[in-house]
Amino acid sequence: MLVFIDESGDPGMQGKDGSSQVFVVTAVTFEDRDEAQACDDRVTALRAEMHKSERFEFHFNSCCRDIRLQFLREAAKFQFFYMSFVFNKSRLYGEGFKYKNSFYKYAVNLLFENLKPSLENAIVVFDRCGNREFQRELKQYLGKRVNEKGKLISKIKTNESCSNNLLQLADMVCGATARYLKKSKGDHLEYRKIIAHRELMLRIWPR
Repeated sequence: MLVFIDESGDPGMQGKDGSSQVFVVTAVTFEDRDEAQACDDRVTALRAEMHKSERFEFHFNSCCRDIRLQFLREAAKFQFFYMSFVFNKSRLYGEGFKYKNSFYKYAVNLLFENLKPSLENAIVVFDRCGNREFQRELKQYLGKRVNEKGKLISKIKTNESCSNNLLQLADMVCGATARYLKKSKGDHLEYRKIIAHRELMLRIWPR
């Protein structure tokens, strides 16, 4: 199994300059590696069909509506599933949420607690964010928490999203989830509708 993780918004608490109202963390999972490779290849081909350079990155917030729709329609043909957790920062309290790194680790752990029934010898790939020390801490924290009762995760690694098509898929799916929550946007229903049959869970916490 392959698992790709991305997020939308930031884990800083609401009220600070530039802080988002919600923080969304998403896992995209492939049970079959051949299917994952086929999806990867399709994203590469799609980039060429759109006359984009090989270095073009599918990033929800920087793509136009047409690219978002085309990307998600093509990706949704493949056998992946996703789970998203949305953290309503206005209702969070507790000392740990004041610190971005601890908030991020908590969010990822909660996501994986719900993914556990689906995990089996998984390779987990994160976008390479933060410094190396934080990346090391995150790997240790998640590995210890998730593998308490068996080896559900076999490896945790980080990649640059600009060179990983399936991390870009996670970004686009996470972005679709985040846009769905923005009711003031005229397109807020469009993207999630395309990938609805791939959704395992979308949870907003706390309510």
